[in-house]
Amino acid sequence: MLKKGVKMTKIVILDGYTVNPGDLTWDRLRALGDVEIYDRTEEEKVVERIGDAPIVLTNKTIISESILSQCPQVRYIGVLATGYNVVDMDATNARGIIVTNIPTYGTEAVSQYTIALLLELCHHVGEHSRSVKNGEWAASEDFCYWKYPLIELMNKSIGIIGFGKIGRGVAKISNALGMKVLAYNRSPIESAYLNEKLQQVSLEELLSESDIISLHCPLNNETQGMINKDSIEQMKDGVLLINDSRGGLIVDEDLRQALIDGKIAGAAVDVASTEPIQTDNPLLHAPNIIITPHIAWASKESRERLLDIAVENVKAYMSGKAINIVK
Repeated sequence: MLKKGVKMTKIVILDGYTVNPGDLTWDRLRALGDVEIYDRTEEEKVVERIGDAPIVLTNKTIISESILSQCPQVRYIGVLATGYNVVDMDATNARGIIVTNIPTYGTEAVSQYTIALLLELCHHVGEHSRSVKNGEWAASEDFCYWKYPLIELMNKSIGIIGFGKIGRGVAKISNALGMKVLAYNRSPIESAYLNEKLQQVSLEELLSESDIISLHCPLNNETQGMINKDSIEQMKDGVLLINDSRGGLIVDEDLRQALIDGKIAGAAVDVASTEPIQTDNPLLHAPNIIITPHIAWASKESRERLLDIAVENVKAYMSGKAINIVK
């Protein structure tokens, strides 16, 4: 119990709503200090809200060198996500500020969502349900109809680009659905994962032989725009493309043209090159594409894990034994 007169450590959460819109609790974090929670924070209010807090948590609110120069008391930044590109790492390293992230909390949720996107591309369940509710089945001369080609996944090849935990999760479900997995990864895949239904291949082989391609790699200088006109030309005609990783992996206009031409039969993306998606994004007007608002990670179970890890990160830092540090 806190002794009378002892000041609690100030902890500021700049944008808590996305992680916890009200169905979870911040109580475990409140037990660690004097917590101020903001649902969202506009750029011009970041410095004011951080104030003299030594501990700051952020999801997508940017913490730049300029902000840190005006908030010299900051000693710890906890990113409430796996990606930490919202933090100026050069600035934090120069100031000795510890930055942590939340690794692996969404593996199950994102793996499941990837397959949900794939199944929607194969069956268009939502569109067929809307068609029935709009009276088309009741008015049909036949006992059934379908508005899109229906695709069976048994014996199809799915190419997984990036074989981290999410890639492995997608591979496991894909095998269970009867698909063969072609995996591309920068480093060798452990032999325990490889068998006749899961092979490590070159990127060129994956592009040319996959019926479905699913992206599960980080966004960096090497992967930026990796799905472009040239790589699309290497793909099978009629391939399906899935991306719930990072929007910047795809050149939007090149994907749009491939969808118009039919080179790519269908795409499903949960991410955009700029988020929230901009009204001039060419994919908004492309045919045969499903776009969802970056929600693959957001199951309640996944967000609970995220908060649990965030609390443990703060506790470890406060005890002098920080974990999940990024540099």
